[in-house]
Amino acid sequence: MTSVRRAVEQDWPAIEALLKANDLPLAGAFRHLDGYVVAVDDARVVATAGLEAHGDAGLLRSVAVAPARQRHGLGGLVVDAVLADASSRGLRCLCLLTTIAVDYFERRGFTRQPRASAPAALADSEEFRGACPASATFMALELPERA
Repeated sequence: MTSVRRAVEQDWPAIEALLKANDLPLAGAFRHLDGYVVAVDDARVVATAGLEAHGDAGLLRSVAVAPARQRHGLGGLVVDAVLADASSRGLRCLCLLTTIAVDYFERRGFTRQPRASAPAALADSEEFRGACPASATFMALELPERA
């Protein structure tokens, strides 16, 4: 049975392997490990996603699933966990850059937007400083205000 939990430092080698297997950038990821979640099955990390908080905006990054486990809903599990975390932190929006998963994130409610419309605070992230190519699509999802 698969469970989702916050990542811990001992998960880093497995997270790093997932990012490499999915051709995702490593720059800055370990520094924000406290914002990562992992899906674990039989004591193995099989999926991950990260949240970086920058002001009142969140950056969703590093959504990765073990190649043999893709298309089984694990990406949705870790993305849902990051969405819940972003909401609980009171973030205004959750943003991302992607080169290959535009359709996936559109189905999850994210909208394509001009990169220039990204919250200014995200400019400090490794992904916006060059870890993601300039050709990556910028997407955002407004988060509901906390009551």
